[in-house]
Amino acid sequence: ERKNRKLKRKGEPLLTPIYTADDARRCLDYFQGYDYAAEFEPAPGIKVLFQDAGHILGSAITEIFIEENGKTTKIVYSGDLGNVDQPIIEDPTIIDAADVVIMESTYGNRYHLEAENKLDALARIINKTKSKGGNLVIPSFAVERTQDLIYDIKKLQDQGRIPEMEIYIDSPMAVEATKVFINNPEYYDQEARELMQSNGINSIFEGPKINFVLTAEESVALNSVKSGAIIISASGMADAGRIKHHLKHNLWRKESTVLFVGYQAEGTLGRKILDGAKKVRIHGEEIAVKADIEIIDGYSAHADQKGLLDWLHNYKTKPEKVFLVHGEEDALNTLQRLIT
Repeated sequence: ERKNRKLKRKGEPLLTPIYTADDARRCLDYFQGYDYAAEFEPAPGIKVLFQDAGHILGSAITEIFIEENGKTTKIVYSGDLGNVDQPIIEDPTIIDAADVVIMESTYGNRYHLEAENKLDALARIINKTKSKGGNLVIPSFAVERTQDLIYDIKKLQDQGRIPEMEIYIDSPMAVEATKVFINNPEYYDQEARELMQSNGINSIFEGPKINFVLTAEESVALNSVKSGAIIISASGMADAGRIKHHLKHNLWRKESTVLFVGYQAEGTLGRKILDGAKKVRIHGEEIAVKADIEIIDGYSAHADQKGLLDWLHNYKTKPEKVFLVHGEEDALNTLQRLIT
């Protein structure tokens, strides 16, 4: 819509979207959900089970059993595999047998190297930003990453390790995703379940300083907040969404901090900032990068190289074939070499 407004003013042909929000809503009628470990038959001769991938709430490893000519072949597709010991969700399910494995390789060439504990790093960055007198802006994926951040910030506040600051979750999708978390506690790990039982289900994600921002007007109003705020907004790679407005109003301020908590793909705005760009273009305007730029790798929902190899090592017999997918070229090649 924004591009078409500009094109209209120029007298140029308007763009036609390849799909609309209504199309997206209608496609949901074609989805059917299944519980973990519940076998179902999507087509004759094919049986499927979903197992917990430990990546985000509801993410799944897919076990597929195909019967052909009296023989059963088992294919396992990893989906996105999660880190172990993540907040809220369980660790990835161990699979020990398959003929063919299709495995993601996002971090096939990297470890989540942390010079300091994830919570310690988060506390340090929040306290530093507060003392500088600016805002902490966090580009974050709406599902899982945002909920992990709320969980950990609340934990630090409860421990008295950070000052009370206003926390703004500026993403309608993140608000809706948080409702999904609240409504599905049966998928939490033991720590989150115990916390929920002690303090109530909403205690994990709600509090007097946690503000869920829904309307565009409320989001725009945050542009006038100059200090003392933690703003968590999508998209996680800073390439679209409300986060671009918050970066536009904070990147050039040396008293503010931008914290990345997830993978930044090549070519994205987030990757450019992380790679040390001195200026970036946002909404057609050049913005100087003066804010402190921080990254905490431990919030990545993807298993790193060690996590991927550990998951593969659980197979008691070697699969006949392993296909690597979903990774940049160096990640694919490095992981291929190590598996070979």
